[in-house]
Amino acid sequence: MNYRHLYYFWSVAKTGHLTHTAQQLHVSQSALSSQIKQLEEWLGQTLFEREGRRLKLTQAGYIAKQYADRIFAEGQSLVEQLKQGKTSQTSVVRIGHASTMSRNFVEQFIASLMSPSPQPFRLHSMSTHQLLTELAEHRIDIALANTDVAGHDEDIWQSRLLARQPVSIIGVPGLPIQSLSDPALKERAWVLPPTSAPLRSGFDMLATQYQWAPRVIAEADDMAMLRLLARDGGALAVIPDVVVKDELDSQRLQRYVTLPNLFEQFYAITIKQPFQHPWLSRLLARYD
Repeated sequence: MNYRHLYYFWSVAKTGHLTHTAQQLHVSQSALSSQIKQLEEWLGQTLFEREGRRLKLTQAGYIAKQYADRIFAEGQSLVEQLKQGKTSQTSVVRIGHASTMSRNFVEQFIASLMSPSPQPFRLHSMSTHQLLTELAEHRIDIALANTDVAGHDEDIWQSRLLARQPVSIIGVPGLPIQSLSDPALKERAWVLPPTSAPLRSGFDMLATQYQWAPRVIAEADDMAMLRLLARDGGALAVIPDVVVKDELDSQRLQRYVTLPNLFEQFYAITIKQPFQHPWLSRLLARYD
């Protein structure tokens, strides 16, 4: 497609006058008419019909103008971002989050995007390794993770601690558990994060200290799955309170003991770049 032809069509479509538009574009009326005619021939559709002294869009012309509106709006956005360093407030915010993260925390993070005037956004769930790859290749604007960035790319990644959530022993209501030294914790069935998770190492130290001898019946690196296993399977779980907020409020699960010095940490990871989405600073300002 010849985009000059499309631009001439778009300009005439906005005014409805060939002569006035030719004057604005500093071209002759015949040249402008010829350019639009070539576009019509290329598309195989008539875009205008004459109504008195005005040009009225046909149905095909109306459809073409809708596309042209978006095309040239994106072109203006491109100029503003690359030449003037501005990013459109209405451009989509692309958020990646670790598949192991609490969905409740993610929902809290994006809450301001949904009201009072919704801001378009996309959520992508993936592994932490994939998050860093997507950031490096500019396919997402920000990554949410429950582990800090490690490695040799400190000059690239910008990692920020957003929150530390307490971690508790969670189970179905009615169990005779009141403290870490309660005999009811010994030899019980547990669902736990895998041994590679920081929460698991903290739990294992407490289990050794209090001689719980836990019977681990399942491991999952997905907090949502641990929540379901605790709720529907009857086993005890070690879960951040935010993960089971709804179940605690509805009393389908009960918080028995908050574990000392054990927290789930949530990070926002971005990449150093000259063109940052304007909404990022607003999302992160809530955690200042």
